[in-house]
Amino acid sequence: MRKRSPSTHNWLLAAVINLLIAAAAMMLTRVVFYAVNWSTFAPYQTWPLLWSELQGSLVFDVSALLYVNALWLVLWLLPWPAKERRGPQRALKWVYVVTNAVAIGSNLIDSVYFQYTGRRSTVAVFSEFANEGNMAGIFLSEFVRHWYLVVAFVAMVWLLWKLYVTARPAHSHDWRYYCSRAAAIIIAAPLAIVGIRGSVTAGTRPITVSNANQYVNRPIEASLVLNTPFSLIRSIGKKVFVTPSYMSMQQMEATYSPLHQHPDTTAAPCRGYNVVVLIVESMGKEYIGSLNPTLENGTYKGYMPFIDTLVPQSLTFEYSYANGRKSMDAMPSLLSGIPMMVETFFLTPASLNDLSGLPSMLKPMGYSSAFFHGGHNISMGFSAFAHHIGYEKYYGLDEYCRDDDYDGMDDFDGKWAIWDEPFLQYMLDVLEDQPQPFVASAFTASSHHPYNVPEQYSDSLRDEGGLEIHKCVRYTDMALRRFFERASHEPWYRNTIFVLVADHTNQNKHEVYKTDLGLYSIPIIFFTPDQSIKPQMRRDVIAQQTDVTPTLLHLLGYDKPYLAFGSDLLSTPPEHTWAFNYNNGIYQYLQGDLMLQWDGDKTVGLYEFKTDPLLRHNLVGKRPQQPAMEQRVKALIQQYMWRMNENKLTP
Repeated sequence: MRKRSPSTHNWLLAAVINLLIAAAAMMLTRVVFYAVNWSTFAPYQTWPLLWSELQGSLVFDVSALLYVNALWLVLWLLPWPAKERRGPQRALKWVYVVTNAVAIGSNLIDSVYFQYTGRRSTVAVFSEFANEGNMAGIFLSEFVRHWYLVVAFVAMVWLLWKLYVTARPAHSHDWRYYCSRAAAIIIAAPLAIVGIRGSVTAGTRPITVSNANQYVNRPIEASLVLNTPFSLIRSIGKKVFVTPSYMSMQQMEATYSPLHQHPDTTAAPCRGYNVVVLIVESMGKEYIGSLNPTLENGTYKGYMPFIDTLVPQSLTFEYSYANGRKSMDAMPSLLSGIPMMVETFFLTPASLNDLSGLPSMLKPMGYSSAFFHGGHNISMGFSAFAHHIGYEKYYGLDEYCRDDDYDGMDDFDGKWAIWDEPFLQYMLDVLEDQPQPFVASAFTASSHHPYNVPEQYSDSLRDEGGLEIHKCVRYTDMALRRFFERASHEPWYRNTIFVLVADHTNQNKHEVYKTDLGLYSIPIIFFTPDQSIKPQMRRDVIAQQTDVTPTLLHLLGYDKPYLAFGSDLLSTPPEHTWAFNYNNGIYQYLQGDLMLQWDGDKTVGLYEFKTDPLLRHNLVGKRPQQPAMEQRVKALIQQYMWRMNENKLTP
């Protein structure tokens, strides 16, 4: 008698075993995800939370596995005798291994990319990097830096291949063969639908990314419950902006409107001044010692000594926040007052809407305009957006390389852009010939992954704080110091408003900057050399990126109605200032002393963030301000979605 191969089983049992193997691989990638991002999750982990996360992860893994293995499973169960031959069976094995390898790979890649986005990737990630011509080199360098993930990927795929179970060929293909396969399909189909939907209740909606929040305490922990294949698949073809019907249009307008009507221009201390907005890559508030006087028992010095000298001469804010977690989220927020909500504005159809911005609004007042970014000219969509909102000139890597006074591609960092030091000097050369008054904006790039500095500074800019980015922010700080030293000798310097603001946060060391709010904590600095803007640290207001344009328009005496989802920080009563960010399916809204977390249907968190910076005490249902804050955030969401869908982003 021929001995049966140990890798063959009954066809139904073999299908179950193979799915269990794929499920084990999926769970193993989550363990890797947790280990790579240990400092984000471990400090808040408890046994009840871990059990809840495990339950949730099984729900999302089952759904993803059924999506990923749908083709293989259909072919496996198909009542087709020819498929049971050796050739088709080997082809089925390839289908199984390749599709699950893609799922494993996407999870492992997100283990690293999560550190920059704070969430699992959606299908928008393909649009985000569509115009980057250097992605092959970036991926190659990442494979080298994270070689252990490559080893994990190869090992898991090898195990999928080795552990794959082949079904025993059917002895006969009579009516019993066809009936058994048909019965299996009839039984498997509804079970698969239940698994994909994530629920056996017919009246419930299929699970989405936001459902992960029901298993965790903090929105960022939803990424631990989710898996990347699910996030990618469930975001394909989805309408990004869906207008809710929380209230009538009249009630919405009465509760919150982003229209700023009839601004008061009587107090315009900087009328006719130039404007320079420096969007500093990854300049988290944590890196600035003067903005953290209590860290490390008052001994913390930070990593940006030049910024520390600028802060006492500037208007700064104790509570200041980014509206998003990506570089692409920053420009709409800062220059058009459009925060990130659900998805990056650049990557949605709404980006084609009519839109105003700082340069287009200031042009009738005689302002010329220019935007500077040292990356490839189509990188990240910055050039397209800059032109959309009215910047007359765009200076990128192409223009830099055409300037004979600089070293062209010799100053390229090899991955993203021209190093900050020479590019900011190039910006000053251009501004010497810029007609005044002007509005000029620059987006720096060097304080960014893969965390390199120019070779000549590799010894002097050490990674003293234990994080790779520290040496990069030191380098950018030095580049900014040189920029201001030279700018101070320019004739336009003393009648210029400088705004220094981060696009988002990055690597964090201290616990207070790893919370749901701390991950958005950035500096917002207004500096005028002649002190037209009174230097002070404001502790009574809440500032966000979308406040920058309204505040500048107030300072410059702009007298037309405009639209911005933000406040003029100089004329708005402090108790009416607020901030907003979208965190893994949760809307975070700050006003007064409270931060409200809203999942679209109900409040899931309420914290006194000023006295409870680590957000330890959830006060849902315990503060009288909660109903009013809920109404406000609902009006904010409805306004945003309605205006996006109806092309109403201008007055």
